[in-house]
Amino acid sequence: MDMKKRISMELGDRDPSEVLELDVHSCRSTDGEVEGLTEEYKELEFLSMVSVGLSSLAKLPPLPKLHKLEVNNNAISGGLDVLVVKCPSLSYLNLCGNKIKDLGALEALRNLKSLQRLELIGCEVTSLDDYRASVFDLLPQIVYLDGYDPEDNEAPDSEEEDDDDEAGPMGDGDDDDEDEDDEDEGSEGDEVGLSYLMKDGIQDEEDDDDYVEDDDDEVEEVGGGNGH
Repeated sequence: MDMKKRISMELGDRDPSEVLELDVHSCRSTDGEVEGLTEEYKELEFLSMVSVGLSSLAKLPPLPKLHKLEVNNNAISGGLDVLVVKCPSLSYLNLCGNKIKDLGALEALRNLKSLQRLELIGCEVTSLDDYRASVFDLLPQIVYLDGYDPEDNEAPDSEEEDDDDEAGPMGDGDDDDEDEDDEDEGSEGDEVGLSYLMKDGIQDEEDDDDYVEDDDDEVEEVGGGNGH
């Protein structure tokens, strides 16, 4: 299936401006250029054109909100400066398996200030001496190259990052449970204290009654003595 038909099929009954993600991998570009994608897809955030026979990105329309672009396993050898103009918000770029041969082809990416992750595995440029150090020097905004940072720490998985965001800070649930336990303990303590006070009050009343009876007995004794 050619790229135009595939994009039309993926669009369906939607308006292009409603599409946030578009995956047209394994269709075919008839002339090595991007086909069927227009500037109407202005809200697009994710685009995958893997293994479609691309040799150029020159006809890529303006996609101001695009964050993630996958064009691996194509025949792109350069012309990446178009991404700076068309996709200024790009943070992830996968160029694995293309025909990037030297650092000069990557130099234009210096102006993609939001670019943090770059994938180049399978490109000839990766065989250069000090390849990783050279790319990090050339593109100082890059955090992860081929899945690892300059200290060889692996990049977090995108899905894991999403899960962390949804779960929120760890420990919130435990704090809520502890608060509820504290409230329960406080309520029980109040009940015990109230019960104790009530019993204490009853005992005081009984002691008062005994005291009154003792006074009456003393009065009777005194009165009896006067009678003699």
